[in-house]
Amino acid sequence: MITGIDHVQLAMPPGHEESARSFYAGLLGMTERPKPPALAARGGCWFVSGAAVLHLGVEEEFRPARKAHAALLVEDLDELAAELKAAGYDCVRADGEIPGVRRFHSHDPFGNRVEFQQA
Repeated sequence: MITGIDHVQLAMPPGHEESARSFYAGLLGMTERPKPPALAARGGCWFVSGAAVLHLGVEEEFRPARKAHAALLVEDLDELAAELKAAGYDCVRADGEIPGVRRFHSHDPFGNRVEFQQA
């Protein structure tokens, strides 16, 4: 029986950890979690905020995930949308498609789709 999700992993290109940190820690306010030494040598970054755990793993022949995505729950959807827009990220509203859920889609610095939701 499945009891939960440990983490979601998105891919990133090699050597772009600082861009990941700027977006996920700097802009989204997530905390970087150190990777175990055996995994740290592979590159990438791990981030956590509340119950949300997101891993970014290096793919040598990286292609962004345009449909598959992480959906992150946020406290203030409008504030986050304003911050993302001010930083140059598009925010595509999808309100009304799921009853009782406000949401929008954006992309991380690598072009991976990320959804943000507020109930």
